[in-house]
Amino acid sequence: MKTDGNTRIYVCGVGGQGSLTASRLLGEAALADDLPVTVSEVHGMSQRGGIVESTVLIGGAKSPLIGRGDADALLAFEPMEALRARNFCSNNTVAVVNTRPIIPFTVALGQGKYPDADAMLEKIRGFTAKLHAFDATQLAENAGNAQAVNAVLMGAMAALKLLPIKEETLRRIVTQTVPEKFRATNEKAYELGYAQI
Repeated sequence: MKTDGNTRIYVCGVGGQGSLTASRLLGEAALADDLPVTVSEVHGMSQRGGIVESTVLIGGAKSPLIGRGDADALLAFEPMEALRARNFCSNNTVAVVNTRPIIPFTVALGQGKYPDADAMLEKIRGFTAKLHAFDATQLAENAGNAQAVNAVLMGAMAALKLLPIKEETLRRIVTQTVPEKFRATNEKAYELGYAQI
């Protein structure tokens, strides 16, 4: 958290992974705890495959934007997107990164090469204070639904205790604001993410 009392979270991923849902859930949890919050999609395409970036600012910030090096937390649903977010990070930023890659269609067509995973993670370590990297997609699958990646990552964020949101509030929002048939899966996914930290 910066000296102005705001907590700035930069969220990035690929369309279809649930990064915009994660931003919304963080915003709803902040509101449930009576915290001022601003949630904004920075830019991107939410269709499957497009780059998606959003911000969550908790604490009454006047602007929804995060400046260069100002993110307190980086929440990345895909490792290459975490690498692209380096300008928003600093040696004070804590990063939570899903290590499961989404291969761009240009790479699938043979028109490019996806970077080496270990090399990417090493670069991310170089521009953050602490990196928590794990296969959140696998954990979501273990919980019973590959689309519960956002619940896994929310659990990890809660365990880090970086957020001014109460842990029980975030858990309730993540597990209870989905259709009833997904609640048990989201609960398990959240717990698996929490246990990664």
